Amino acid sequence: MNFSHSDIEHIESLGLSLEIIKKQIKTYKGSQNYINLSASATIGNGILKLSESELNNFTNYYDGEKIALKVVKFTPASGAASRMFKLLHEFLSQYDPQKETINSYINKNKSVELFLFFVTIEKLPFHDDVVDKMQIAMPDYDLLTLDQRRLLFVKSILEEDYLNYLNIPKGLLPFHQYKNHTSTAFEEHLFEAEKYASIDGKAQLHFTVSKAHLKQFETKWASIQHIVESKTNTKFELSFSYQESNTNVLAVDLKNQPYRLNEKLFFRPSGHGALIQNLNHIDADVIFIKNIDNVVVDKYLGQIASSKKALAGVLLKLQFQVFKYAKILESIEISEVQILEIVDFLTQQLNIRISLEFDKYAYKYQIDYLKSKINRPIRVCGMVENEGEPGGGPFWVKAENGEISLQIVEASQVNQKLSRQKTILMNATHFNPVDIVCGIKNHKGETYDLKQFIDPKTYFITTKTKYGKKLKTLEKPGLWNGSMAHWNTVFVEVPIITFNPVKTVNDLLKFTHQAK
Repeated sequence: MNFSHSDIEHIESLGLSLEIIKKQIKTYKGSQNYINLSASATIGNGILKLSESELNNFTNYYDGEKIALKVVKFTPASGAASRMFKLLHEFLSQYDPQKETINSYINKNKSVELFLFFVTIEKLPFHDDVVDKMQIAMPDYDLLTLDQRRLLFVKSILEEDYLNYLNIPKGLLPFHQYKNHTSTAFEEHLFEAEKYASIDGKAQLHFTVSKAHLKQFETKWASIQHIVESKTNTKFELSFSYQESNTNVLAVDLKNQPYRLNEKLFFRPSGHGALIQNLNHIDADVIFIKNIDNVVVDKYLGQIASSKKALAGVLLKLQFQVFKYAKILESIEISEVQILEIVDFLTQQLNIRISLEFDKYAYKYQIDYLKSKINRPIRVCGMVENEGEPGGGPFWVKAENGEISLQIVEASQVNQKLSRQKTILMNATHFNPVDIVCGIKNHKGETYDLKQFIDPKTYFITTKTKYGKKLKTLEKPGLWNGSMAHWNTVFVEVPIITFNPVKTVNDLLKFTHQAK
């Protein structure tokens, strides 16, 4: 495969090398790398269900311990809102007002979602902003027919000459309409952080953003800082990072040839798995991870905070035991009773399947084996009952070496042509809302190098569309999938109210996004 001099310059300008690009193309040409599901994780078999008293105990434990800890809320926020408005973009490109009414278009396409959008349009948080924009742009606005107003409303949302929401970061879009103001998802994360991630009136938050959008986030923060800090009586310390260009991947066409846009090689971000590098730079004892679009209006914050604190309490209690046993394993003499106690803890509390050959190991190798299992980052992941939402789920996964471990798996990682694999996938009782609390330090207070705990084989290839043409892109091991494959993992059932993503514009109509 020949690359021109300008191609190579482009590759190197991103911090990549020709060797890396050739490996990426070789990966595209290979077969899809599927996960081998052993079983779905369920209550009592990989998922912990807390009683009311346990919930209170873990919550109180976290509240008591956090005063001596450094806590950070980590929020992936690099996504633009383009997918959120896909429904409207398709409507705008296909609808011809000269040939049909909007109702006839909806009926012809059997679009329940578009019907819902138009009949509930006044409940959208940006409704008033859009109408104001329309009235300024159209002096004879009051003379327009209903169809003309609806069409102009969609144009005002999407087009560059109007509000241009397609190209605005999702985190900076109007999400919630309160009595006297409209709030963005970015702003809601600040109010949420005060409820569980603040210590002595201070809270630290880190947002991963697109480099092109960094200035917009900083400008927004400058405009709301005084208001948010006054309302919460909290000082916020915000930091930002972006996905490095050297984690990008070359897109290819369906024949695995480099995809070009205006004769230039086309690169795409390699998925949220690349953010493990960003997470690796965070210095904290407890890290809360949650996506930018998963927020609620203020009246539900108490329930969210309670659940988050409980997850953190589970993490800290486990970590207390982990640190205790890690120190024992460094002792000169360790009794057989202590070894059995550690094995029991790893099995019962950290869901680690101990090798069937363990009893045959020499004493020294038993100690080394237990050290390798216990000296790892820990993640406690909230899981909600499966209600048919898209996304990953909790499963027991069998690795190539035969080891079985708890993992979060996306449907695209499973070979659904195999009936047993498809059955396990379809029978999952829970799914992943990205509600994670992490402990990334060892018993000595040293931060783990998180890159050492990635399973590089858990990449997957996805098909996208760019300007009507299909292309393939490579997704690196996901941040909470393969990038955390070798962490110690605990799954805990959390209430469905903790899962409120906004994947489409109509998701803003759900009750957790309606203040009134």
